[in-house]
Amino acid sequence: MKQELVQIHSFECLTAEILELTFISEYLSTHAQPGQFVNIRVDNNFPLLRRPFSIFNIDENKVSIVFNVIGTGTKVLARKRKGDTIDVVGPCGNDFLSLADDSFDTAVFVGGGIGIAPFPFLTKRYPAGKEIITYVGGRQKELIVEKGLKNAKIATDDGSMGFHGTVLELIKNDFSTNAPKNPRFFLCGPNRMMKVVAEFAKEIGATCYASLECDMACGIGLCQGCNIEMVTGDKKYRLVCKEGTIFETQSVKFS
Repeated sequence: MKQELVQIHSFECLTAEILELTFISEYLSTHAQPGQFVNIRVDNNFPLLRRPFSIFNIDENKVSIVFNVIGTGTKVLARKRKGDTIDVVGPCGNDFLSLADDSFDTAVFVGGGIGIAPFPFLTKRYPAGKEIITYVGGRQKELIVEKGLKNAKIATDDGSMGFHGTVLELIKNDFSTNAPKNPRFFLCGPNRMMKVVAEFAKEIGATCYASLECDMACGIGLCQGCNIEMVTGDKKYRLVCKEGTIFETQSVKFS
């Protein structure tokens, strides 16, 4: 990974609540892999701690992230403009492609709200020959992003877009009538959503990987603040930022 000052190339409103920020980085554009993240210091003075963002897309030398304004850090980031610089460390963490072997036929991407962030980049880089189905869930349509996704199926809690219900209910409905051949699940979003989808994947005998969300202070394993409890393996805890963020779901204990 590398620390660098990068210049903001553009801002785009993907929905009423979700922004796409694109910056220029020759290094990240040639080194980052789908599922990895960048750790951004949004301002030189305040807030002090960096904020992690999944890499949404890479196009030539341009790198994109997406976010909604929910706290101090994202409020500061949303006030940035084209031409401003931000301090970025990355690429951080492991990636989806290096973890998954080839013993499946259908890739099932499941994103909850802003958790859809890693999937456009993963869709672009996914090996040829695999079918891709993408499930997107959110409370309402303002939290639904479809840009860069393939075969996207939408579920909203309030019924304002797509299926009226949870993303798990939509998946179960689809699988009950037309289950994809030999699926493998890839998840990102709220822990509660990933937990129930992972349980469903286990029930049908499908391997499942999840990009976990948690608070990260340093993003490189120094502060030891992003521990996740394991249920298998030789270590009781692992660091999400350094040993993840992606884990096979049967190996972790969801909170």
